[in-house]
Amino acid sequence: MNVNQQPHMASPYGQPQPGYQGYPQPGYGGGHVPAGIPAQYAPYNGPGAAHQQGQPQGYSPYASFPSKTVAANLVSDLSSSSPLDLGMRGPPTSGAPPVTPVQDYSQFGDSQNGPPPMGAPPQRPSVSQPYTPGAVNLSGPQPPYNQQYGAPPNSMQQMTNQMSIMQVGPTAPSPAGPGYAPPSVSQAPVSAAYTPAAPHTFSPTSAGPTHPPPTEGVAQPPPQSYYGAPPSAQQPFPNAAPAFSSAGPTHPQAPPPVSQQSFPQSPPVSQPSFSTAPPPGPIPGPRTHSYGGPPPGAQTSFQRPPLPTSQPSAFPGGPTSQPSAFPGGPTSQPSAFPGGPTSQPSAFPGGPTSHPSAFPGGPPPTSAPSQIPGVSPPQPPGSQPSSYHSGPPPTAAGFPPQGGPPQRPHLSGMQAPPHMTSQGPTMVQANHVPPSQPGMLPAPPNASMSGPPQQPGMQGYPPQQNGAFGQHRGPQPGYAGPYAGQQNYGAPSAAPAPAPSAPKRLDPDSIPGPIQVIEDDKANKGSEPFTTGVRGQAPPLVTTNFQVKDQGNSSPRYIRCTAYNVPCNADMAKQSQVPLAAVIKPLATLPPDETAPYLVDHGESGPIRCNRCKAYMCPYMQFIEGGRRFQCGFCSCVTEVPPHYFQHLDHTGKRVDCYERPELSMGSYEFLATVDYCKNNKFPQPPSFIFLIDVSYNAVKSGMVGIVCQELKTLLDYLPRENPDMESNIRVGFVTYNKVLHFYNVKASLAQPQMMVVSDVSDMFVPLLDGFLVNVQESRVVIESLLDQIPEMFADTRETETVFGPVIQAGLEALKAADCAGKLFIFHSSLPIAEAPGKLKNREDKKLVGTDKEKSLFQPQVGFYNTLAKECVAQGCCVDLFLFPNQYVDVATLGVVPTSTGGSIYKYTYFQAPTDQERFLNDLRRDVQKPMGFDAVLRVRTSTGIRATDFFGSFYMSNTTDVELAGLDCDKTVTVEFRHDDKLSEETGALMQCAVLYTSCSGQRRLLIHNMAVNCCSQLADLYRNCETDTIINFFAKYAYRSVLSSPTKNVRDSLVNQCAQILACYRKHCASPSSAGQLILPECMKLLPVYLNCMLKSDVLQPGADVSLDDRAYLRQLISSMDVAESHVFFYPRLLPLQKLDVESTTLPVAVRDSEERLSRGGVYLLENGMNLFLWVGANAQQELLQNIFGTPSFNHIDPSMTSLPALDNPFSKRLREIIETIRTQRSRYMKLIVVKQEDKLELIFKHFLVEDKSNNGGASYVDFLCHMHKEIRQLLS
Repeated sequence: MNVNQQPHMASPYGQPQPGYQGYPQPGYGGGHVPAGIPAQYAPYNGPGAAHQQGQPQGYSPYASFPSKTVAANLVSDLSSSSPLDLGMRGPPTSGAPPVTPVQDYSQFGDSQNGPPPMGAPPQRPSVSQPYTPGAVNLSGPQPPYNQQYGAPPNSMQQMTNQMSIMQVGPTAPSPAGPGYAPPSVSQAPVSAAYTPAAPHTFSPTSAGPTHPPPTEGVAQPPPQSYYGAPPSAQQPFPNAAPAFSSAGPTHPQAPPPVSQQSFPQSPPVSQPSFSTAPPPGPIPGPRTHSYGGPPPGAQTSFQRPPLPTSQPSAFPGGPTSQPSAFPGGPTSQPSAFPGGPTSQPSAFPGGPTSHPSAFPGGPPPTSAPSQIPGVSPPQPPGSQPSSYHSGPPPTAAGFPPQGGPPQRPHLSGMQAPPHMTSQGPTMVQANHVPPSQPGMLPAPPNASMSGPPQQPGMQGYPPQQNGAFGQHRGPQPGYAGPYAGQQNYGAPSAAPAPAPSAPKRLDPDSIPGPIQVIEDDKANKGSEPFTTGVRGQAPPLVTTNFQVKDQGNSSPRYIRCTAYNVPCNADMAKQSQVPLAAVIKPLATLPPDETAPYLVDHGESGPIRCNRCKAYMCPYMQFIEGGRRFQCGFCSCVTEVPPHYFQHLDHTGKRVDCYERPELSMGSYEFLATVDYCKNNKFPQPPSFIFLIDVSYNAVKSGMVGIVCQELKTLLDYLPRENPDMESNIRVGFVTYNKVLHFYNVKASLAQPQMMVVSDVSDMFVPLLDGFLVNVQESRVVIESLLDQIPEMFADTRETETVFGPVIQAGLEALKAADCAGKLFIFHSSLPIAEAPGKLKNREDKKLVGTDKEKSLFQPQVGFYNTLAKECVAQGCCVDLFLFPNQYVDVATLGVVPTSTGGSIYKYTYFQAPTDQERFLNDLRRDVQKPMGFDAVLRVRTSTGIRATDFFGSFYMSNTTDVELAGLDCDKTVTVEFRHDDKLSEETGALMQCAVLYTSCSGQRRLLIHNMAVNCCSQLADLYRNCETDTIINFFAKYAYRSVLSSPTKNVRDSLVNQCAQILACYRKHCASPSSAGQLILPECMKLLPVYLNCMLKSDVLQPGADVSLDDRAYLRQLISSMDVAESHVFFYPRLLPLQKLDVESTTLPVAVRDSEERLSRGGVYLLENGMNLFLWVGANAQQELLQNIFGTPSFNHIDPSMTSLPALDNPFSKRLREIIETIRTQRSRYMKLIVVKQEDKLELIFKHFLVEDKSNNGGASYVDFLCHMHKEIRQLLS
């Protein structure tokens, strides 16, 4: 067989699901894979999920889990000489291993990498390096696969192919093909970069051929991790059988002739290590998972000598006294995997551990790392069998080591690929979801797949069957269609195929999941108030409801840091790669039980400040000399205390009035600014709001004009005000426009409003001063008359062209004329193609997506708007843009002014009044009423040793220190990145002070101060103990979304993966206790970094599906630039609530479930929200009573999917559900329209896009795949 031939992959979508047959799937299908193989063999990504919901027994949130290998042509892993295997250690070999006879199939005829010789018996690793392939026990019956193991392979080639894909572990298969260990040759690892974008390839970015270079004329198959087909039984593998050692040459070696290839210690041929026959039934028992070795299903069966451990062996071949889930093992006591005589169970096969430990190797010194050994399994209680579901036997990957010389890693020393890792032969998966089960996307029409449905959770990397990130393999000879008849792996090849048994796959419950972490945090930190007085204390997560008591540091509602322990020096920061940043939300809204910052008035002298660095008085200033002077905490300069501010000190050195002054005892407070802080040394006028309404044909026809005019009549009574009992000081003005602009005089003394038309849009001016900006109460009658007349005046318009630049100029000129700051509310419908400044052309070109020129699509097409934005900021003119497009409007360009002035963009594509009116009006009401500051300048000061170097958000900067915001509202954040410029000391910590100078809505000039002190550390372990993953992801997203303006999206994704791998590799190297390289060990507070990072990498901005418009991508990019941590968290990892578990008596919400299709029950109803969208998913078998309570009809078929609000029914369930929806909407800055999705309806494809743990249509990896990819990247860095 030609070794380059690639085994074909099953379609990424798994089996077609009923109801989806007709949907074309973008991105799959006939594209070509690098090797020229038609892409219709999309990769098989693992079994569908038949996951049981709920925690598996024996589950621990950071339990280790078997990882599927996601090796992309992992040349490097095999070639590195370090023993980084997934928990399996191999003996050093310095040449091709000796060959032993009789091996049933040699697959690569000409490459020698055979099994280890009998002469080199594998040795068991020392206790300190537990080997932990993860056994994932999926207890509970699994739906059978509808795919049988087909007839036995009829050709050597097939066997070869089967073997070639058997890769177990996150390292790459050996070039020669999985299943053989290459002789060890140390070679530098080549890092394969992960490129989710291409649906089918994971090409290594950092150099390195994707396929190992052929040597001696031998072609090699791209290394792939296979999803676990065990080798045929006739060629038993040694128990220790190393499939590849992790130290192997990059070049394949020819395997010995078939006749002589054997694996040491293999059982006689007559007793297959695993029979394919499924066990009579699943064995109950805890699921054990290790993040590490291949899951059982992933193992091929080899018998192995007993393992000295007291845990039940989850792997075949491991001595166990439990019943065997796989019949056929010559074991006198049942073994969870047939074929392995085992006398004592081991949860971590291969790990000679006698105590259960989720962290093989002992927990690292720092906060318990979540260890995903190999990506290691929690151990089941010794008394219970590790129940493995009936399923094909595991592939050779992870067996317990045996005594003797060090054992070679099985199958490449890597852990089973995620998919394979928990699954047995690829075909059959233990947890697969039956076809119509959630968890699978439909197969692309052309994939004739009889293989198992795709694995949930696996939605997302380039299709990679066999776990290899990277290539698709071509169909294998003798196989019918993708995965059609895979044979009974592991059974004697001649045996007929028995009924299919469920294959195994890495159990997602065994890898760190967000829900468990969120719930644990609520339980641990939600009940007590969070007091800010302790320096360097990480706050509760954004998902926890907690009360804050300000005792000297700013509330986490105002400032969240990526790390609360900052490295003492730049070298340590560089080594860890953990970003040092703060997400600052200066005007954040507080809950009713917390006090807003106090306003301090120091009179005409103004706030007290440090003479040198100009920091404002705060709790970090140290009073000396009896209170006559103070030493600055930021720069250490000593400043005289003004006489009027003098106060004596108490015996501790604190001022006697410390607790009476907010600036001496609180983290956040405001100062009333003096005239010195005002423009031109004069106090500002109250701000103004100007409403500019597009009255072109599209805007009128959609109903937008009528809706806006009607709403403004009541909304003007709710303009922002300082004191709820007083009238607002804000003045208002109105303009309508199409190709020309219409200004309205609404002076109180007029009987009717007057219109003035400006048709010379190239030189904009305001035709009237008096009467344009007016007080609402005084001119109410005239304003209402105008708002009634506008829709009638333009009802029959035929003007389709619009201008946009002159509209902003008109508002800006009006504010300049009135000498005030303010906000423009622009309601716009189409691309501005009329002749005028800022005219645009349609440049939508989908062909540029994925190319180096893609970045141009995110950049403004003309420079006019950048100049205009600068002028707006100088005047304090903030712009909010409401878009109602029916086609491309170039949001990247139209959004320049709003995003540079601190404004917002709202987008209502294909706006239809009946369904979208509620969403638009709620957004408009909130936007007009929300608290905000105008004409703001923000500056961040830091203590000596660090400085603010980079800023992200919706603002303009004319220098390197001042963030200028024409408007700053309660939803906007400014993200600041810090760098070292000197050493820090552990005693003093690091300080930052954010000062915002702004004009309040009543016209007062104020200084808002937020202070934050964090600890400094000289040990990396302390840094990793006190990080906040949600904030890190928020920072990474802003950094990445800005980078797409200058780099191709693929490079941006690769750099994110690389940085994340460096963060985790540094932890593994310096903070975790020594353990097998096969384990993936994660710091406790960063164990969700991979899942969240993967969600970000798959987002529409970085990896768009074919149906995502350029405007939507530009819109999301701009939106996230100023998003806070709570909103970015739910945006990237949506909240999915199972409503069938809703308790109407309780005020608490049901516990959310993970975002994977396999978590959806056909009998349930789920609510999913991500801050932008709100979906109500209804299972096809939902109970009639539930449907009656929610929709007023017991029939699934009678539910109207076009409804946008639930009927107000008189039953407790309906009332509680509508309350929950309302509550969720009030927590978010944008109103979410409700979309009802019936299972198997066409809208379900959109809904599935938000199930972020699954593989996505656009080529994004599933969480399980990505975790294995990360593991591989980490191992490469460590080696």
